[in-house]
Amino acid sequence: MLKRWLGTFLLLILLLGCTPNEHEATFVRTVDGDTLIAAIDGKDEYIRLLLVDTPETKHPDKEIQPFGPEASEFINKSFSPSDPIQIEYGTEKRDKYDRLIAYVYTEDGQMINELLLEKGLARVAYVYPPNDKYVEEFRELESEAKNKEIGIWSIDGYVTADGFNAESIPVIPEKSEKKPNDNITDPDRDCGDFSSQEEAQTFFESAGGPGKDSHRLDGEGDGLVCEGL
Repeated sequence: MLKRWLGTFLLLILLLGCTPNEHEATFVRTVDGDTLIAAIDGKDEYIRLLLVDTPETKHPDKEIQPFGPEASEFINKSFSPSDPIQIEYGTEKRDKYDRLIAYVYTEDGQMINELLLEKGLARVAYVYPPNDKYVEEFRELESEAKNKEIGIWSIDGYVTADGFNAESIPVIPEKSEKKPNDNITDPDRDCGDFSSQEEAQTFFESAGGPGKDSHRLDGEGDGLVCEGL
């Protein structure tokens, strides 16, 4: 009887096309670059992406950090409300804040955790064996992004073992205030005006970022400027 029950159980798993630690869900909204809300069995759940960490955008004690908004926007572009998503749980299902912790896949099977690392929008973090199934693959993706100096890796000293170091961000001198009758306009900037890509990126973000690229530094529209420096 036991063997028959086990055989039926395994057959059902094969027919469903997923393993016991995977679950269907529906995307609700983005919280930030490494956290989202999904509807599971009729209940909205916070899901923290496993093994990755993105810069802060909503921390109560921290300012918005560089590339945090880009990570959040990437989630927004990857999913629309009510999109079906696949959740793969690790050996532990929830963290100390009672959030689900998981690997999240798009409808076409792409893992968001991996994509954030590939694009330099996240670092590998919070690795607690045995809940670290994909950590080796993740470290390879992180290393590739670091070698390319993209995203969070474009700012020297920004990524640390404990998170992101805001003190490493170059300070762009504030422009002097204009007098009421001063008709002189701010000079247009191009990539040749900067000594490094990270200096150009910092200027770009301080000037309004992707939403206000008045200096037309982001020719490709991907949020990264002067990549040839």
